[in-house]
Amino acid sequence: MDKRNFGDRSEQVSLLGFGCMRLPVLPDNKGIDRKAAKEMLEYAYEQGVNYFDTAWGYLNGKSEAFVGSVLKKYPRESFYLASKMPGWLLKNLPEAEELFAAQLKRCQVESFDYYLLHSLTTREEFDRLYLKEKVLDYLHREKQAGRIRKLGFSFHGSIELMNYVLDNFPWDFVQIQLNYQDWDTMQARVLYELAIQHQLPCIIMEPVRGGALATLNDKAAAILKQAAPQNSLASWAIRFVASLPGVLTVLSGMSTMEQLEDNLKIASGFQPLTAQEREILQQALEAYLEVSPIPCTGCNYCMPCPFGVDIPGNFSAFNQGAGKRLLTDQTQQKEKREEFRKLWADLAPEALAGQCRSCGKCEPKCPQHIRIPERLKILQNLLDQIQ
Repeated sequence: MDKRNFGDRSEQVSLLGFGCMRLPVLPDNKGIDRKAAKEMLEYAYEQGVNYFDTAWGYLNGKSEAFVGSVLKKYPRESFYLASKMPGWLLKNLPEAEELFAAQLKRCQVESFDYYLLHSLTTREEFDRLYLKEKVLDYLHREKQAGRIRKLGFSFHGSIELMNYVLDNFPWDFVQIQLNYQDWDTMQARVLYELAIQHQLPCIIMEPVRGGALATLNDKAAAILKQAAPQNSLASWAIRFVASLPGVLTVLSGMSTMEQLEDNLKIASGFQPLTAQEREILQQALEAYLEVSPIPCTGCNYCMPCPFGVDIPGNFSAFNQGAGKRLLTDQTQQKEKREEFRKLWADLAPEALAGQCRSCGKCEPKCPQHIRIPERLKILQNLLDQIQ
């Protein structure tokens, strides 16, 4: 497993980091598949992965405790554990102190190696909790006490907010969403360059955009497969971000052993993208964007819906259909429509887009800033048309 030095060269972090938001779950979402998830985490550790990323709300609040239970068998100094403070859940400093103590207990550790302000999105929320309630001062005290070794933040906000946070407060690292789709379309390039200008190591999340860049559409996939038949589609996405200077580790939210093995192969003896490969990847991206996919990563931050809509499930089904051009192909139209409808077969009737009541509770939670009620309405109109 390739390792990369932290900025001060005090430690070496595995190029592949294990994102513990998408561990395998039991059927009907009845909790973590503990056997399968344990096998994956242990195998990753044995193969040299030493960075494990979790958070308070991952997997319905079960991720931290599960990850801690698996990692406790290993020497504490042999791995780096990261977790995050969910500011949107907290009203004041006492609540923040209580939550942080609970996280340490959940993870069965005395300190976090990397601790993040989770998903900074607006200056209002940052100022309210971290400045007015003095939670940021508290986290720095925890760092001085040794219960936080490195302090940073994960980010889903504007360029203006990024500048404000970087220019006015000290940080050890930043975590940003970066992939070849978002490089220009979601201003990922600018966020990355700002972090590098401030000489901060970058931890990358959503390198495969919630799995979307591991499937693509038929045209885009064909371009990459023709160039390198032996390589997975996901490998192109991982290599794109890992090729950037200043990237410390690339978090992958792996759900299967197959995904883990593929990512381990990429991160062992890593080969940066060549100039020719970058051109091929750009061609594939242009083909992918032709079908206007909904930019959902399946993070589930928008869930649960008060009316039972499976928001990520609906968006995933649409993207699969769009990728196959099921509604644009003029031949075999009846068969195409039927195939499109079948993409929703796994969703219960009460989980379909039409159950949305436009309450708007989901939209502020979306890191991708999707106008969720609007997109669900458009989607349901589409489904009504093909009945």
